[in-house]
Amino acid sequence: MQRNSNFRILPLIIAIIVIALAIAAVVSIGRAIFSGGGSSDEKTAQVDEGREALLNTTGGRSVQMTVRGPIVADEDFQSYQVEISNSERSITAYKGYLESRTDGTSLSNNTRAYEQFVYALDKANMMKGTEAEDEADNDLRGICASGYVYEFAVLSSGNNVKSLWTSTCGGSKGTLEASKDQLSNLFLDQIPNSSDYVPFKQSFNYSL
Repeated sequence: MQRNSNFRILPLIIAIIVIALAIAAVVSIGRAIFSGGGSSDEKTAQVDEGREALLNTTGGRSVQMTVRGPIVADEDFQSYQVEISNSERSITAYKGYLESRTDGTSLSNNTRAYEQFVYALDKANMMKGTEAEDEADNDLRGICASGYVYEFAVLSSGNNVKSLWTSTCGGSKGTLEASKDQLSNLFLDQIPNSSDYVPFKQSFNYSL
């Protein structure tokens, strides 16, 4: 009598275990799906925030390109920066790691011209890319020592909203997912005779 009772209870226990395992599997899959969706949403929000800031033409907004040359002796190290706002356009050349100004110029600008420029940058995907969450991945010290490093940023009252970078070294592609050459040309075209102020002529044959 007890043996027959055990035979009836055993299938019930097995069924309960199977159901519990199935529920656990469904919950795990659901968590994985929702977790992945959140990550995608965060990435999209970051891209949209950068793009929104780029296309904002109100006062205090500006866009900036910084180009750093090969890492050499302090006496020979060179870099330059172009910054455009709705009231001013400037290019500044530097020498040495302490950035001693060697050349440059500043010109006036207007909102309509700035609007056309930032929309051109947007068409060239200047804000396409995701800033690295780890600060170490955004540390540009020592990056692409034999080549050139490009950093593109959107600023609000001088504060960085979003910045992306890339380089001429194949092993240091950075966070920018757009053509550095196209973006660089757009920035330099904002300054008449900009080549007179650029301290070096880049070569794009690096593959390190």
